[in-house]
Amino acid sequence: MSALEHRIGMEITSKSHSTVVQARPVFEERLSIVSPEGLPGKEFLRDVEKILVSGRLTNGAFVREFEAAAAAYLGVPHCVAVSSCSVGLALTLRALGLHGEVILPSFTFHATAHCALWNSLEPVFADCDPSTFCILPGAVRAQISAKTAAILAVHVFGHPAPVSELDEIAAQYNLRVIYDAAHAFGSKIHETHVGSSGAAEVFSFSPTKLVVAGEGGLITTRDGVLAERLRAARNYGDTGNYDPELPGLNGRMSEFHAALALRGLDSLEARIARRNQIRIRYEERLGRIPGLRFQKTSAHHRSTCKDFCVLVDEAEFGCSRDQLFRSLMGANIEVKRYFWPPVHRQKIYREIWDKRPLPITDCVSERILNLPIYSSLQDSDVEKICDAILELHEHSISSRRLRPQNRT
Repeated sequence: MSALEHRIGMEITSKSHSTVVQARPVFEERLSIVSPEGLPGKEFLRDVEKILVSGRLTNGAFVREFEAAAAAYLGVPHCVAVSSCSVGLALTLRALGLHGEVILPSFTFHATAHCALWNSLEPVFADCDPSTFCILPGAVRAQISAKTAAILAVHVFGHPAPVSELDEIAAQYNLRVIYDAAHAFGSKIHETHVGSSGAAEVFSFSPTKLVVAGEGGLITTRDGVLAERLRAARNYGDTGNYDPELPGLNGRMSEFHAALALRGLDSLEARIARRNQIRIRYEERLGRIPGLRFQKTSAHHRSTCKDFCVLVDEAEFGCSRDQLFRSLMGANIEVKRYFWPPVHRQKIYREIWDKRPLPITDCVSERILNLPIYSSLQDSDVEKICDAILELHEHSISSRRLRPQNRT
């Protein structure tokens, strides 16, 4: 086993020629991998009525109330609501006046990298940690050059990035750090909520997140000057005098989205706790099956568990990640492969990346499979999913033993 294989606890093998098990449906209708969280009832309809009566449909009372509530929850002085996390990241990079290279992970959703390109910044990819899947500080150091302006880190699946190490690197090289916190509203580092690190952090409230605004994002920062620039940037760069100071765009959050997000803050802690219960049950059941490994949650950190994933070692499990994917989909269990292919292997970025290897990212990406997780997921459904995976493992191993061996 190579040093890399030993490090990530996986054995890299050649592709198997085994056939895919045709799984029987476990659910009559497909079990979704996600379900919108914390959607309100009639109280939200009353909010909508208030908005319509007020005639103020954007940047009004509900936006201000949501920003204040989020600031209190996260423990940060400044929150700027925007129309999406992607817009928030793009505006933040612009408001910071960055030029040159930005170091970021390839193991992320491609919107993270798109925001750099939109600002004419050159993305430089760094490898990920084999346990947490977040950006690896040593890999960041290896990519620093005279052109490096910033580090754009990601709290992957809600697991906090290595903030203290990245802060140390940034201070040493005079770099800005921005966090893509799309998955992490409610995550903690020790007892501190994610949201107060770096120059800014940016959250998402799209339908797959734990707080849902329909669409929406939030930028958090301790820098009052940056916050004011961002408030102007989300309004075409206009501070109110019709004389823009920077080339902003329409990144405003509507009152309807803010009201929905505000209601979604209710019982958030209970939803995070429930998702972690589901994570633990998955790990208890699936951890008994050879060839499956999970994202490791660091001690003293809390993840929102926005996603739950397994890494599949074909040699030990008995079939490949893609065979497991097809089998579970055939069993009416929706699964995804986040993030595959990694960003540096996607069409746009293949043309600009200089082919420096990212072996851990490639290894994780080629083996990852995301399972259903949301706070309303029933324990019985979790058990059925685990049973289906165990059944496939046992069938695959049995078939392998019965398969005729090639004779020379």
